Amino acid sequence: MEDFNSIEENWVENLIDEENSNFEINNQEQTEKSSYIKWFEFKPTYEVLQKTATLDIDSHTKNEEVQYNWIELISYLACKYGNDFKKFKQTDLDKLVTRLKNGEAMEEITKDMKLYSYYYEGYEAVLSQFIGNYEIQKPISNKSASVYGMKAFHPLAQNYSYSHYDDFGNSRSYGYKRLHFGNDLMGSIGTPVIAVESGIVEAVRLESIWWLENWHS
Repeated sequence: MEDFNSIEENWVENLIDEENSNFEINNQEQTEKSSYIKWFEFKPTYEVLQKTATLDIDSHTKNEEVQYNWIELISYLACKYGNDFKKFKQTDLDKLVTRLKNGEAMEEITKDMKLYSYYYEGYEAVLSQFIGNYEIQKPISNKSASVYGMKAFHPLAQNYSYSHYDDFGNSRSYGYKRLHFGNDLMGSIGTPVIAVESGIVEAVRLESIWWLENWHS
């Protein structure tokens, strides 16, 4: 039978091991938390999005030898312009495409760009599901076919009018004070809509729209 001193020593050793283990877990969690991007400014212009998306889609659908990733192209340009896409020049994109066509890897081209991984992580989080392979159903044969292209779609039905204001990140006080992490599309009652992500409707309720009625006051 173990004496009291032996039990006490084992208890202390177990306690130290547990504390060390908790420290390692907390340290790991802290490291993981600190690696998250807490705020990211999405700055590409429509022109840049359209040109890089076209390069990506065309290179895949035409089965070209070099296939482009529009997020990589955008992230490279973000580094070059300090994320200010008003400085965009077509020649910069053309030079990048030429280097890739000539066999240079994006990793080699961006190796000295310290913020490339940061921009890529941010833009990849937003754009990763916009372009890629998806299935379509043919109307006559009713068979499905795999297609590469733009997968994102507009949530409002075609030919229905709506008003739009880019209010992402604006301050909100209705209900409680917060930042607005959405983008409002003001459609008419009865406009058909499609969810842009899967989910389950848990509740439906009427809300006061005093803030909408006084929007321009």
